[in-house]
Amino acid sequence: DETGIKEIAKRARKTPRVANRLLKRVRDYAQVNAQGKITKEITQEALEMLEIDELGLEPIDRLIIKTIIEKFNGGPVGLDTLAAATSEEKDTIGEIYEPYLMQIGFLARTPKGRVATNVAYKHLKLKSPKDLQKKLIE
Repeated sequence: DETGIKEIAKRARKTPRVANRLLKRVRDYAQVNAQGKITKEITQEALEMLEIDELGLEPIDRLIIKTIIEKFNGGPVGLDTLAAATSEEKDTIGEIYEPYLMQIGFLARTPKGRVATNVAYKHLKLKSPKDLQKKLIE
């Protein structure tokens, strides 16, 4: 139904390729669990199972942000170091994940490296450091 499709669109990062991928995964889930009917509830169940949250963040997105926050005290951290710490390719982080994280305000790029923003801390329900603003303008 339309509410299920809207839920997919909401979490698709405004990217048709992502929307199509999510639709296929939700469709597969609906075929097994709901006689093929895609409702909002079935969509939410499927996306929850896939660990895709209401902003469209996937486990790797959260890993990148949590790594910056927990291993590097919120940043700044360079792309090479971040790639090594997450076991993800540098180009993949820079071309696939980083643009969306910046678009939604979770990540800022500074001359010294990437810094997690207050928005990211709030979304992950973590307390932001007192010197966060200083990190963003350094």
